[in-house]
Amino acid sequence: MSLSLATPSRLWTPNFAFYFTARVASQVGDTMIPVATAVAMFSLGYGVSGVGYSLGAWMGAFALCVVFGGVFADRFHPRPLMIGADATRFLVQLLLAAYLWLGHPPLAVMIVGSLIGGVATAMFQPGTSSLVPQVAADPQKANGVLRVSEGFATMAGPALAGTLVAMASPAWVFALDAVTFAVSGLCLLALRLAPARADRDASTLTNLLTGWHEFRSRAWLWSVILIWWVLGVFVWGPIVPLGSAAIIAEHGKAAFGYAEAAFGAGCAIGGLVAIRVRAARPLRAGGIAMLLFPLMPLAAALVPVQPLLMAGYAISGIGWAFWGVQWSTTVQTQIPEDRLNRVAAYQVAGSILAVPLGQVIAGPATHLADLRSLLLASTVAAVACALALLAIPAIRNLPRARP
Repeated sequence: MSLSLATPSRLWTPNFAFYFTARVASQVGDTMIPVATAVAMFSLGYGVSGVGYSLGAWMGAFALCVVFGGVFADRFHPRPLMIGADATRFLVQLLLAAYLWLGHPPLAVMIVGSLIGGVATAMFQPGTSSLVPQVAADPQKANGVLRVSEGFATMAGPALAGTLVAMASPAWVFALDAVTFAVSGLCLLALRLAPARADRDASTLTNLLTGWHEFRSRAWLWSVILIWWVLGVFVWGPIVPLGSAAIIAEHGKAAFGYAEAAFGAGCAIGGLVAIRVRAARPLRAGGIAMLLFPLMPLAAALVPVQPLLMAGYAISGIGWAFWGVQWSTTVQTQIPEDRLNRVAAYQVAGSILAVPLGQVIAGPATHLADLRSLLLASTVAAVACALALLAIPAIRNLPRARP
């Protein structure tokens, strides 16, 4: 595997600074929500199943609608969709906070709020990929910096959420989340972008079919998505409902937030490494790094003393972030710009479509096996997925795109 170091280029333009701030703000808010939702559901008496249903509603709505978000972003422009999504999420989170302050919201209210938030995020997400080449001359460096910021956000958000729910209530987390979406929307509004090429001649169905053709014609792309289906059902889906139950039962409410924060710290380190190291076969390098990822479900299964628990989450985050930079840069540089939103939407939808299934079945699965056994099964699945990335030639042999 050939490696090279990144060459210097100017990154911090006003546009990238605004975009960076928008991403950090929304990521801090997003990473607070799983902690707030888990604690809120346990406090309201809805248990593991309530956590799974609420998170599954958000993820299911997102996965089903994100392809249309990609079509609309290509047909018009991603920025207005992203600003509208931020406005919608601001209102939803503010209303949920108010409901939690005023009383005992029914499970249906929490699920409906999650559904609306998922649809809004589906309109937001495709633009996060296609805007990077528009605000940065060096996509890999930009993705590395964004991955580092995501790591810090994943570290700060859950830690803050854990502190707030321990000292006050989940309502404060939802209220603060609403503020982050307001900041994100204002920063996106401040961007100054050149007119983008738009595909408005074809119908929505034709645009969907074009995006699908671009997606299925690349074996490396759909192969990764198939692997992510396994990862979604057996790891990413159940890890929050099952992991939060195991960690909170052993170490208290705030501990789950601190473990998630440690994962974010690892993501920051992994992003920093990915900024500097450029592999000739990026997905092979990312697959090797993914061998670290199974330490998160393993730590949740064993629930060791808090320092070891956080170490497992942190090392897992290093591998996850390094893979993420390689993957994002590969998609952004291998797909034609005028079709990137649609293809990105298909890959995002495919990546997470199985996650809500894993979230929803997490609760019923606890009636068949104990938490530790289920999380150990997640660990085995995570190892198998990392090995599959390295075993498939179309993935491991894909060369880095040249400018």
